[in-house]
This record gives sequence, structure tokens and C-alpha cells, in this order.
Amino acid sequence: MSTVDIVDELVGASDELRALRARRPVTVEQLQASFDALFSPVSSAHVSLTERDYIAAFATRLTSDDAVAEFYAERALARDAQRGSDVLAYAAEYATAGPFGHYREIGLQQENTDGTRLTPNDDDIAQFGERLAAALAHTHLLVLRPREADDAAIAALLAAGWSADGVVTLSQLVAFLAFQQRVIAGLRAIQEELA
Repeated sequence: MSTVDIVDELVGASDELRALRARRPVTVEQLQASFDALFSPVSSAHVSLTERDYIAAFATRLTSDDAVAEFYAERALARDAQRGSDVLAYAAEYATAGPFGHYREIGLQQENTDGTRLTPNDDDIAQFGERLAAALAHTHLLVLRPREADDAAIAALLAAGWSADGVVTLSQLVAFLAFQQRVIAGLRAIQEELA
């Protein structure tokens, strides 16, 4: 396990906030363990470390440009400055307030909303490769149109060369990032109250 607590680092946690978080050691440890498992995995056979950093930069930049997004942007840029910049520009192009989507359930149809969709075109595939382009499109779906995630979305990933294990890891990564962003936003609000 890492000796650095990534959440404290990204929040810029004060001693008072650290002490408050220390009252829930299991929660703190599990959040850090999730980060470690996703970004320093035992095996990266199904999702490379580079893909993880690009996907994280893309996912976090879709919804904000705060310290969390900046942290993952720096990781992506460190992998490859040009490719990282391309991923960040792609995220900026498709960033929007959401979520959007259509419910399948009849009783929820009045809550349907339409909004930005990301469907990679030939230029996107040429720029990122079929595998990464599909992963970024799936990430956009999970972040901004989660109610539309379905078998067809999984089939698109499989067709682009993702394994079933890779699809699971990709989905876990995006879910973790959304959770991490919410935790950090909440801790920042608490820290402001403590100040």
C-alpha cells in the first residue's frame, strides 16, 4: 500500500481535516487501496498503465478542471506529452454538464434528457487507435450517459479489442474516479467549514 494518501494530497488537507478523516481509518485505507489497485495493479495485462492514465485524464476532465482533473492530466502528459494533450483536448471537446440519457422504464420516460454523445469517427480512430477511441467513448457514456450503458456498449469495446477483464477494469476505473471526485469535493467543503 502507498504511504501517500492521494485524497489528502488532492484536497490539500489541513491537519484538522486529516485528524477528522483518521476517525474513519477503514474508509481512508480502502479508498487509497482502490487507487493503488487501479493505478499500480498487480497485472496490467488487460488495461495498460498508459491507458489507465489516459482514461483517468479524460474522465475527470469531462466534468471539471479542478485539482483532481489536473492530477490525472499531469499523469497523462507524463506518459506522452502529445498523446496526453490530444486526450485532454478530446475531453474538452466533449465536456458538458450531465448526466443525460433515456430511461428504458416506462414510468421514468418523463425524465429523459438529450445531450452530447461521443461516437468515435474515422479521424478519432486514426488519432487514438480503435482500442483507445472505444475506451474514451465508453468512458464518456459511463460519465455522462450512464443510464444508456448496455450490451451494445460492451459489444463495441469487445469489437475494438478489449477483453472481458479489460471491460470490467475500465468500468471499475471510471466508477472509482467518479467516487473519488465526489469525496474530494465533499472534503473540500468540510475543510472550508473548518477554516
